[in-house]
Amino acid sequence: MQNRKMDIQKLTGIAIFTAIVVILQAIGAAIRFGPFSVSLVLLPIVVGAALYGPAAGAWLGFVFSVVVLVSGDAAAFLAVNVPGTLITVLVKGTAAGLVAGLVYHGLVKVLHARSSKSLLPAVILSALSAPVTNTGLFLIGCVLFFLPTIRGWAESLGFPNAGNYMIFGMVGGNFLMEVLLNIVLVPVIVELIRVGRRTYSAKK
Repeated sequence: MQNRKMDIQKLTGIAIFTAIVVILQAIGAAIRFGPFSVSLVLLPIVVGAALYGPAAGAWLGFVFSVVVLVSGDAAAFLAVNVPGTLITVLVKGTAAGLVAGLVYHGLVKVLHARSSKSLLPAVILSALSAPVTNTGLFLIGCVLFFLPTIRGWAESLGFPNAGNYMIFGMVGGNFLMEVLLNIVLVPVIVELIRVGRRTYSAKK
């Protein structure tokens, strides 16, 4: 009975974070640095992964990916290669949440972190791992599925090559903004995790 109650509480928490991811991605779609929107959802994904585990992080990342596809944020790529777009978008978002969860829980276990201060290394690296994974896998997807098209885009916009365009024209501003946002909000992430862990533990 107790385990069932804990499962229900966990599912409820994940459902709340899922709703937050959907809302924030819809808002973030309007904030752009370059051709793509800034991923505000990486914050709740990191917090959700920390509170409920890597699998929950992967789910939240998957939801983020689905909203990106539905919102039309990937329309330019869908027009070129539908399977490649689906693979790239779904894998990068899901992996971002999974990696954030693995990094956080792995470091907490290794460092035996309990207090807010001792959680900082795990939170910082987890918060960094999400945008790095998201952006890194996006660039890999671009190379695997869209390189000829991106070469054409780069040439038409006056960039010297596709690599230069991908880094400085497509993802540079967004990536820096996502990393900066996550680092600035590390104290907020720590506090949310601390409160969430205390509340979750109290209900066990």
